[in-house]
Amino acid sequence: MTNKQLTIGLFGFGNVGRGLYEVLEKSPSTRAQIRKIVVQDKSKTRSIDSDYFSYNADDILTCNEINTVAELIDDDREALKIVETALRNGKNVVSGNKKMIAENLQLLIKLQQQTGSSLLYDASACGSIPIIRNLEEYYDNDLLNEITGILNGSSNYILTQMQKHNAAYRDAVNKAREKGFAESDPTFDVDGYDAMYKLIILTLHGFGTIVSPDNVFFTGISTIDTFDIQFANEKRQKIKLIAKVYKTEAQKIALFVIPAFISKSSYIYNVDGEYNGVIIDGEAYDKQLMFGKGAGSHPTGSAVLSDITALSHNYKYEYKKHNFASVPEQTNDVTIKVYFRYQDPAVPDLLPLQNIEEQYSGTTHHYTIGHVNIGDLISIKEILKQRNVFMALHELK
Repeated sequence: MTNKQLTIGLFGFGNVGRGLYEVLEKSPSTRAQIRKIVVQDKSKTRSIDSDYFSYNADDILTCNEINTVAELIDDDREALKIVETALRNGKNVVSGNKKMIAENLQLLIKLQQQTGSSLLYDASACGSIPIIRNLEEYYDNDLLNEITGILNGSSNYILTQMQKHNAAYRDAVNKAREKGFAESDPTFDVDGYDAMYKLIILTLHGFGTIVSPDNVFFTGISTIDTFDIQFANEKRQKIKLIAKVYKTEAQKIALFVIPAFISKSSYIYNVDGEYNGVIIDGEAYDKQLMFGKGAGSHPTGSAVLSDITALSHNYKYEYKKHNFASVPEQTNDVTIKVYFRYQDPAVPDLLPLQNIEEQYSGTTHHYTIGHVNIGDLISIKEILKQRNVFMALHELK
């Protein structure tokens, strides 16, 4: 393979963009250099030479000297415009925008086929863990049964603060902000959106199936209470925000994002702080764990740099499983065992439970544990959130 020189146009100089710049400075052997950085805010003081900066996207997108675009902005609609234009202009692209990617997978695959340009986005899932490329290259057969993991470092850091340091939820969120693990508005992380978009991307590369975000059940930790932490502690378990996709007995796939009670026997029981952990489970190789930092400027910046390095060797995703003669269909017709904690005694009447295995009613907190269909949960998720109901998978071993 040819190790070609890359001239980079960078969109965005926030937490990840700055991280990329800094890790690239520490990697002198990498045949890549940043030529131009496009940002929006003209009044913001920058930590590097102002000659790098521009406020016009065309300074990158139409520049013949720039052959690689690093798209690291928050706006998913603008990100799609940048990526589409760059690919059509013959430039390779690296992106970390998991929402843009997950919502436009079919289009992005088609654009790469039409233009011959490459789009890499390992940085969009699991921070420093090279999960996508491993699914593409090492697990490129149909022996994969399940992907289960902690995909959001911000939520994991918050939960660790609550469980190890007895922090209240709001205090834990504020500390995550101070550390740079959470945004000023943490909704994207704590309500499960981030993990859900990442799971959709992993589902494509793991099983070949493109899933619409509208068809995925996901919930987060924003309604968690110290009561739930105490409940977990009494059972010698931890609460983690889990994303899971797996083959059903009918050879379809089911996927969801939900907090879960984790027992000590689980591979990810000790994955704490801002770290991510992903379990790959297959017919021939049993369970394997991938572990690494999932939040922070440098870990994510290093993932972007890894994609850039791969581009210098002309690497492309082949979407091998997506191109199989048949790919598994998604189903929400699966049953899981869920813990529901609530303050309003009327909540059980709203729950579409198939059975009740345990129920508790206290002075201020109540809970019900029972089996429920994921499709039924999707239909009432917003109602339960309005009632401040916390949901968790009863146990992940």
